[in-house]
Amino acid sequence: MLKINDLKVNYGGIEAVKGISFEVKEGSVVTLIGANGAGKSTTLRSIVSLVKPASGTITFQGENIVGKSTDEIVKKGITLVPEGRRIFPDLTVLENLKIGAYMRKDSIKDDLEWVYGLFPRLKEREWQPGGTLSGGEQQMLAIGRALMSRPKLIMMDEPSLGLAPIVVQGVFDIIREINKQGVTILLIEQNANMALKAADVGYVMETGRITMTGTGEELANNAQVKAAYLGKARK
Repeated sequence: MLKINDLKVNYGGIEAVKGISFEVKEGSVVTLIGANGAGKSTTLRSIVSLVKPASGTITFQGENIVGKSTDEIVKKGITLVPEGRRIFPDLTVLENLKIGAYMRKDSIKDDLEWVYGLFPRLKEREWQPGGTLSGGEQQMLAIGRALMSRPKLIMMDEPSLGLAPIVVQGVFDIIREINKQGVTILLIEQNANMALKAADVGYVMETGRITMTGTGEELANNAQVKAAYLGKARK
């Protein structure tokens, strides 16, 4: 579904992404793990044209999307749940969800019901301002908003950041459920243990390069990955 080939991205004079290549197969969950500053978020932002690549190709369903606008990329079926959630705190839950469907001309009723089915808490809080929700509920809202565009591929940047462990488990349960319902997922996650458990395929990024790849299970059992990213605190 998505193929990245020799992607390079610069910030000022710094090469943040140094010629990476990877792919995301339709129906899969793929994770990028690595330390802060490895280039993971920059990679996602370049896919949705929030950052312009210096070189390389990003192919989605056979079409090179480098140079397309963010709106065009969303229309083609890619959406991003940004780090930090970025909901609109003064708008209601329902208004936030409707913003996710802003480019659609058809009825969104069925999609609203789908999102409320995945996140019953959002239905209960439909008329509350987004800013009054808990951190976990705001993450649900950010994911729900992204789903309202009816994406083929949803990318999530640190969905568990700042959440209590019990809430993190709930977020990953939802990620698995969304994938079961046919949405392909590309995930960046500091909690490498949870990410690799959820992923079909994982890639390790270090200082702008992909240094390792394998199934989620292979990487979770790899001694180097265990030492670097799966410390005792995360077992």
